[in-house]
Amino acid sequence: MKPPNITAAARCAKDVSRKVGVFLKSQLRTPKHINLQTAHDIKLELDNRSQAMIERGLRKSFPHVPFLGEEGEVGDTTGEWRWVVDPIDGTVNFSRGIPHACVSIALQQRRADATGHWADYDSVIGVVYDPFLDEMWTARAGGKAKLNGRAIHVSETSTLETSIVSIGFSKSRTTIKKNLPLFARLYQRVLKVRLMGSAALALTWTAAGRLDAYRQLGVYLWDIAAAGLILECAGGECWRKPTPRKYTYDMIATNGRLRKKIQRML
Repeated sequence: MKPPNITAAARCAKDVSRKVGVFLKSQLRTPKHINLQTAHDIKLELDNRSQAMIERGLRKSFPHVPFLGEEGEVGDTTGEWRWVVDPIDGTVNFSRGIPHACVSIALQQRRADATGHWADYDSVIGVVYDPFLDEMWTARAGGKAKLNGRAIHVSETSTLETSIVSIGFSKSRTTIKKNLPLFARLYQRVLKVRLMGSAALALTWTAAGRLDAYRQLGVYLWDIAAAGLILECAGGECWRKPTPRKYTYDMIATNGRLRKKIQRML
C-alpha cells in the first residue's frame, strides 16, 4: 500500500474530529439511547453513529488505510498503516450531560522490527478534539504538540507534594482493586488527586501542564494512541506496558519527572 500523505492525513483527521465534535456537542443535553450498560461502563448508540461518521470521513480521503476503532475494525489492521479511533472518550460523562469528553484520532505505522504483536505500532499523527471547550490538541511525530495551533509543554513539577495527579479506574474489578491502594497513598502525598473520566483528555491536560501525571491500568489503545503522542511531543513520557488482554495497557503518563516516584508507591 502506498504510504499516506502525512500532511493531508493530519488535516483530514482535524477536519473529521471537529465535524464529529460539533455533532456531539449538539447532542450533549439530549436523551441518550444506551446500547449496553455494565457495572462501570456505558455504550451509547451515539458511539456507533460517531464512529461511522469518522470512518466515512477518513476513508473518503484514505480508502486503503485500515480502521481500528472502539466500536469495530475495517480492513487489515495488522498492515503497515492504520487509523486508531475513539469516537467518544468519556462516554459515561457524555451520557449524563457532563461536558468532559472528546474525539480521538491517531494514524499509526507498524515498526520495521515488528514481531506481529498488536502493540508493534507507533503513532505518527495524533488529534484529540474537545468540542465542549473547543480545544484541538494535535501532534505529529518528531514535531511539537499544539493546542489550537500554539505549542504546549509539560509542567516542570518534580515532587509529588506539589503535583496534581489523575487516576483512571478502568472497567474491571481487578484494576479497581489494584488502583484503590495507590489512590489512598497518593491522596496523602500529592497536592490533589483528580478523577476526570477521559483518558485522552487526562493525557493532553498533562501535555499542557494542567496535570502532572496520569495513572491507569487496562487502558485501551484507542484511548491513548493519539493523546500519548501529544504528551510525548510536549516533552512528557507515556510509559505503557501491554497487558495479556488485546489492545490494553497499564500506563503511567507524566511530565517526565514523576514516573519512578509513582512506581515506588505501587
